[in-house]
Amino acid sequence: MSRALAAATASALAPRLERAGDAAAPRRSGRVCGVVGLGVEVDGVQAAVGEILELDAPTGPLEAEVVAAHGPRLSCTPLHGTTGLSVGTPVRATGTTARVPLGPGLLGRVIDPTGRPLDGRPAPVAAAWGAVEASAPSPLARGRIDARLPLGVRVLDAFTPVGRGQRIGVFAGSGVGKSSLLSMITRNNAATVTVVALVGERGREVRQFVEDDLGPEGLARSVVVVATSDDPPLLRLRAAFAATRIAEGFAAAGHDVVLLMDSLTRVAHAQREVALSAGEPPATRGFPPSVFAVLPRLLERAGPLPVGSITGVYTVLVDGDDHNEPVADNVRAVLDGHVVLDRAIATAGRFPSVDVLASISRLDRHVSAPDDLAAAARVRRLLAAHRDARDLVEVGAYVPGSNADVDAALRLQRPIEDFCRQGLAEPAPLARTLDGLRALAHAAGGAS
Repeated sequence: MSRALAAATASALAPRLERAGDAAAPRRSGRVCGVVGLGVEVDGVQAAVGEILELDAPTGPLEAEVVAAHGPRLSCTPLHGTTGLSVGTPVRATGTTARVPLGPGLLGRVIDPTGRPLDGRPAPVAAAWGAVEASAPSPLARGRIDARLPLGVRVLDAFTPVGRGQRIGVFAGSGVGKSSLLSMITRNNAATVTVVALVGERGREVRQFVEDDLGPEGLARSVVVVATSDDPPLLRLRAAFAATRIAEGFAAAGHDVVLLMDSLTRVAHAQREVALSAGEPPATRGFPPSVFAVLPRLLERAGPLPVGSITGVYTVLVDGDDHNEPVADNVRAVLDGHVVLDRAIATAGRFPSVDVLASISRLDRHVSAPDDLAAAARVRRLLAAHRDARDLVEVGAYVPGSNADVDAALRLQRPIEDFCRQGLAEPAPLARTLDGLRALAHAAGGAS
């Protein structure tokens, strides 16, 4: 009798328990309750920050990423703009985060940050799909940087040598040859795979970069991830993380990868737009605090990994040639060296317009031979002497013989300029570069 009663009671309670379970479970659907600027407010959905939501817009399904939570409401940023959205638009949580294709099938391809092909060819065959967000390896799990990676740019290989797994920044104002320098590195570097992230680039320049700067040979060993300036900020931000994840995939397969990103400044601007639309208050010069948390999280993922390596070359577009503005200052503190492009050198017609005296590699002593370091130091000394005496020389007040370094600098000014000058399509093998550097130091009289 008691068993029958228990069974009847359980049967009667089953619908109530099911309804209670449904009520307690996270709600996976809801509606848009506000659209302001770049952001969308969603109510009735329980989802984590970083999760992808699907919005049923009249123009078709739209993806949006959760970027903040305000009590029961979520702040989301659509991947492809807010056109067609209105209050009441149905929303579903997908339970997934942003992902990107990985594997050798990406070589030679131009894709957007979601993995969609932009080169008119079928979608690339992915060996796997990986989450765009990932953690940097443990500091003690990283290898040491003790092997040089030739970039194929004479002035860099001579004066700011880069090691496998090093991260270096190219700091430049607008119109001083930053894109040209990147194209030279892309063509000439000695890595097996190159991943290029064009973040916020002008649309007309993408094809020019792929066809002219990379060329068929360079593209064959490269992956290009593109988010142009007219793309929504979340897509531009994702381009940086997607390219880094693709580079991590190749490094995990044992490759030495060069990751070129143009530019970190536009990544910071995209994060600023996303953060401000989610309600984060501005702090330093209009940048919300999250901008300065995102940049190290992105940069620390490059380096000498447990398997393979990622050598990062990141451009920073300095505002008004101010190299101490917040983004440049923050990035310089994280990177392992910086290359400064100078407008005066560019207007004088010498490209790449690298300011040798303002550029440093923090790992040069770990990847260069002592003799090469001494030769570079000797030539730097001549450049510094010429800079300090320039005013006297120009007004005719310098007396020859009064300073040996200035005399040598004046005598070798043209050979040094020619050594630092390099054409876009001109190869610069490392052995020839080092021979030329030693010859300059020898002509200057060696170290003194």
